[in-house]
Amino acid sequence: MDLMFVITIFLIGFIGSYISGMLGIGGSIIKYPMLLFIPPLFGLAAFSAHEVSGISAVQVLFASIGGVWAYRKGGYLNKTLILYMGVSVLIGSVIGSFGSQSMSENGINIVYGVLALIAAVMMFIPKKGIDEIPLDQVRFNKWIAAILAFIVGVGSGIVGAAGGFLLVPIMLVVLKIPTRVTIASSLAITFISSIGATVGKVSTGQVDYFPALIMVIASLIAAPLGAIAGKKINTKILQVILALLILATAIKIWMDILF
Repeated sequence: MDLMFVITIFLIGFIGSYISGMLGIGGSIIKYPMLLFIPPLFGLAAFSAHEVSGISAVQVLFASIGGVWAYRKGGYLNKTLILYMGVSVLIGSVIGSFGSQSMSENGINIVYGVLALIAAVMMFIPKKGIDEIPLDQVRFNKWIAAILAFIVGVGSGIVGAAGGFLLVPIMLVVLKIPTRVTIASSLAITFISSIGATVGKVSTGQVDYFPALIMVIASLIAAPLGAIAGKKINTKILQVILALLILATAIKIWMDILF
């Protein structure tokens, strides 16, 4: 493993984890395509879709820890939301991660593309008035939250993505959770989800440990920095950044699947 490889993997992990902490996602929405496409551009060894999903699962575990730690104060972590969606997404992610072992690489990419497309559509649905709700008056349908989190868990377990990029639009659009509560709570739920995905990927031999370690180090540095930045940025701007990010990734993944 040469220095160029280490620097490339570290920068992919740093950029993805910074955005992860800022927007309340695990970061795989960015790092999955970056790990697939960037190393070959520099003449480095290409990862398979299985290796990328394994590395992503481990890295997301640590990126979400860093983000939650930065949000631990301020009342943005909704414990009821985290409990209902966290348990459901964990069960789903364990099922999905074990099931992914028997899937083809193209099949994993298609699952990822479908999730990204759904998330992109949801992010462009108008979200009026949700940020005017006081933190102590946030209410949501617990069963809908649990069912949707389970579905996200199965899909995210397959791709090792932890599902944060899909949980955020669900919380904003379906459950009507304020943006900053969504971002903080999503990081906590993503952490729980990534436990199941990581266990599944490690136990089925889908993790390349050296690049995963580099990504973890980058995550622990960058995710708290991103969370600090996210607290200062206007919520509308945060929503637009996430929407454009998810849309761009969905387009890129589908172009590679279809062409």
